[in-house]
Amino acid sequence: MTAVGVATEALDRLHPTAASHDRVMILEVMGRDAGHIALNAGIAGGADIILIPEIPYTLESLAKKITQLHTNGRGAALLIVSEAVPTESGEKLTILDASGRGRYGGIAHYLADKLTPLTQAEVRFTVLGHVQRGASPLFQDRILASAFGVHAVDLVAAGKFDRMVAWQNQAVTDIPIQKALEGYHLVNLEGTLMKTARGLGICFGDGK
Repeated sequence: MTAVGVATEALDRLHPTAASHDRVMILEVMGRDAGHIALNAGIAGGADIILIPEIPYTLESLAKKITQLHTNGRGAALLIVSEAVPTESGEKLTILDASGRGRYGGIAHYLADKLTPLTQAEVRFTVLGHVQRGASPLFQDRILASAFGVHAVDLVAAGKFDRMVAWQNQAVTDIPIQKALEGYHLVNLEGTLMKTARGLGICFGDGK
């Protein structure tokens, strides 16, 4: 919840700069191979375009959305992109750290370079990185952590091990750790959040 809150606040702060200078502002956020943070923050922060790893996009579709906004009298546009979104050709961009290990990064820079000539707009980008993890926990974070802690202690007292505490259907539960590791929880493309974003006219770069 905190990561989404920080990303949403970042979008709120980018709105005035984008509007006052008629710029296209791109915000790159964390999320590994899933687009949950970008999707949630994009809706909450009023993004015009959301790019997530689960949905392929074309630069032409992004440029069309930005041009459409300009035609309708808006000189600014706000785009949020998950770090794992590949280039238009499908290449995953990574950055090597001091130890030589790769991590996701660079998609915002790539998009800025590509969209500038396509839209004739001034495009700037911001990468939040680990700043998203550095804020004070929200009250929801604290309550959830407390509920998880109590449930975990109850599991130990009951002699139940190798289980992961989880939140499902508005309640704390537990599942086998192995089951949790079997699949990666990607964005549900038919879920409520996707339908909400589509209904708000947010572009995902797929021409829909």
